[in-house]
Formats: sequence, C-alpha cells, structure tokens
Amino acid sequence: MIEHGSLLVSWLGYATIRIEGGGLVVYIDPGRYGVLDTHNGHDGDVVCVSHDHHYDPDGIRTVSKSDATLVLFDGINTHRIDRPVERPVDLPYEIRTVDTESDIAVDAAIVRTTAAYNKPNGPHVRGDGTPYHPEGLGCGYHITLCETTVCYPGDTDVLDGHDRLDVDIFCPPIGGTVTMDRHDAADLAEALDPELVIPVHYDTFEAIEANAAAFAEALEERGIPVEIDP
Repeated sequence: MIEHGSLLVSWLGYATIRIEGGGLVVYIDPGRYGVLDTHNGHDGDVVCVSHDHHYDPDGIRTVSKSDATLVLFDGINTHRIDRPVERPVDLPYEIRTVDTESDIAVDAAIVRTTAAYNKPNGPHVRGDGTPYHPEGLGCGYHITLCETTVCYPGDTDVLDGHDRLDVDIFCPPIGGTVTMDRHDAADLAEALDPELVIPVHYDTFEAIEANAAAFAEALEERGIPVEIDP
C-alpha cells in the first residue's frame, strides 16, 4: 500500500488497483489469476472494469460492498469471453456503463475514461496480425478522488492524447506483449510528469514479465518519483 497525499493506492496484482480516500474505496479491474485469493475485500464502494479480459464476477463480488456501484465499459460482452461468467445484469449491484469518452460522478469520485487499444500496425498484435485489444474493446480509467487524479490507461498502446492527460498518480501497464512495455510507459510518464508513478499489469504470467526495477531506475534518472508496490 502506497500513501500519497490523501490517498492510499495499492496494486494487488495483474490489473487490480485499489484506491482509498475521503471515506471511499475504488477498485479498478479486480480479480483473475488468483490475485484476490488472500484479499479480505468487501470494502469497495465503486468498482470499475475496463474490458472483457478483466471482467471477473468472482473478483467483483470479493471486493464489493453490498451497495457498491459497478462502472462497466459498455462493450463488455459475456458471449465473447472464453470462460464461464455471470452476466453483469445478474450481479446484485447498481451498474453504470461508460464508453471511451465518459465523465461521470459516482459518489465522491469523478470517473473519466480514455480510449484503450493496440494499434493495428503496432507491435502488440497476434500472429495473424490482429491486435490483442482492437479499438472499441475497452477503455482506460482516469479517477479523481480527494482532488487527486489516478490514471490507469488500460490494456493499451500509447495513443494520441495520452500525453495531454492531467495526472497526479500514473499507473501504467509495463508488461508488454499485449500492452505498452516499460520503455513506452517510461516515455509516457516523462511526458505526463505526474507526482508519482506506480507500475501495474506485469509479472502475472510469462507473457507480461517485466523488469520493474529497470523501469523505476529509468524514471528516477529522469527525476520522476516512482514506487514499486510489492
């Protein structure tokens, strides 16, 4: 758990981020690959899910209060998910849907979204040339709580406009293969000049293994504060 100003931010593994401040707890992309097996959760007021790959009803139930609000990307399609999952409408929570240009208030949190995808002509494509995350599959989240903005850009390449975001705490994916790698994330962090960088979405499985220490060193050389959440 990392304390920054009025917020406590934790990376719980894979893409799961917990943000606490002002009596509110926000989760982004909770669950999968056992990252919540030892988590005592049930404290989430707002739970945000970016796309199909991170839609995990078991994870949502683990972190959510009984009166939690789910913020789901409107393109989530359970028929496209290659594992058995409950439909969002069958979950016992209020649901609000977002696209890639949303700006909504949920309790005391301001939840904004950004585009998140792999470029068709970029390095993060399958063997047949199709992107792992085609445009329209998901979104990134830009969440303001206690006047501090936390940005997780989602499963994405660095896209036009990312470098113009107003960000206090930046949580980029650094695992490569299916998202930006640590080098691209470091360049984007330098452009954003946030107060703190906390890398996420790496080392969960072989395809997204990354050298987090080298990422931190690269940022420190550029004068950008960074913390690795163990």
